Amino acid sequence: MIVDVLLDALLDTVKLIPFLFLTYFLMEYLEHKTKEKSKSMIKKAGKFGPFMGGVLGAFPQCGFSAAASGFYAGGVISLGTLLAIFLSTSDEMLPIFISEAVSLSVIFKVLAMKVGIGIVSGFSIDFLWRKYEKSPHNHKEHHEKDIHDLCESEHCHCEQGSILKSALWHTLQIVLFIFLVSAAIGFCVESIGADRIGGLISRQPVIGVFLAALIGMIPNCAASVIITQMYLGGILGVGQMIAGLLAGAGVGILVLFKSNRDMKENLQIAALLYGVSVFWGIFIELTGIVL
Repeated sequence: MIVDVLLDALLDTVKLIPFLFLTYFLMEYLEHKTKEKSKSMIKKAGKFGPFMGGVLGAFPQCGFSAAASGFYAGGVISLGTLLAIFLSTSDEMLPIFISEAVSLSVIFKVLAMKVGIGIVSGFSIDFLWRKYEKSPHNHKEHHEKDIHDLCESEHCHCEQGSILKSALWHTLQIVLFIFLVSAAIGFCVESIGADRIGGLISRQPVIGVFLAALIGMIPNCAASVIITQMYLGGILGVGQMIAGLLAGAGVGILVLFKSNRDMKENLQIAALLYGVSVFWGIFIELTGIVL
């Protein structure tokens, strides 16, 4: 069984390499061309920050959620804008969907759902925050910080090297992780049984939402890889997948804790991200939305 699971995981992963490389190459190219423009748009968005954040967050630009954390810590963007970016960030979901030949309609629906949820939640949070906080940030003084984004966190030196080198590095990292995740899922499915796993989740969809969102809170690409692979494997439902992907803000949470000195506030933001993700996941499960 062990050999069969490892071989299956290896074959499934190898088939993804050319698609992943092409996807990351295009992503790196777009990021080098548009990153500064995206940051500038977020800074100038003002009250429309949640809308701009939700839309721009859907593009899996390297470290965009990390940059957003730095902007928030520096008082440049609102809490709602920060959460809109966190919620809409797709991280590794998009490359995996593309490499697995998931239909464009499904990809579009997932992205549109995440963007819509990010925008609605962002505006709602800003509205409630303004009512709760009558004075901006409780008169706390904020300073702009120099943020090290996802690329530096993963030691890929994206900004220093070529686009080709960056794409290769990201591809190797994600291929290795996909193999490990696929093998782990394969062992679980073979040991427990796909029918039993599927039956457990289908009988307790709400609990599955809480667990998926908890996995999504893992502060790196692992979260979106695990969630996406489990959905494609039929283990997670739509609401559970969305909850996990909404909570998956990449390294944004880590950068927030590094750059924002108010640890209590950081914990509240993390809890808010988790709570909002769970809320929407349960809403999707109860309403029976399908892709």
